[in-house]
Amino acid sequence: QVQLVESGGGSVQAGGSLRVSCAAYGYSVSWGCMAWFRQAPGKEREGVAVICSGGSRKSYPDSVKGRFTISQDNAKNTVYLQMDSLKPEDTAMYYCAASFRLVAGLSSESYNYWGQGTQVTVSS
Repeated sequence: QVQLVESGGGSVQAGGSLRVSCAAYGYSVSWGCMAWFRQAPGKEREGVAVICSGGSRKSYPDSVKGRFTISQDNAKNTVYLQMDSLKPEDTAMYYCAASFRLVAGLSSESYNYWGQGTQVTVSS
């Protein structure tokens, strides 16, 4: 049984940083692609980072490019999202997702497993 467990969310002031983690059980983060999505109240789910091919391929949307960094630790079977220069509009529930695809983008339909989410709140 695959389980993805997020942690590390919290509250921070604008301009600050947070790192969220996603520990995988029953699934190796080096198999396919791992991604982070977020969803704010009343808004659609948005992909903010994806990492594939054991970490050699990464992609970000323009809304977070240069501020967010996705990485993975294969030994710990964990994926991280480092978020810097946070803005109030980054406030959302952040979800980790896993895909068996070797190449996957930021569309939620590409992902097979999801975590429960961790809340990130950025105050102005």
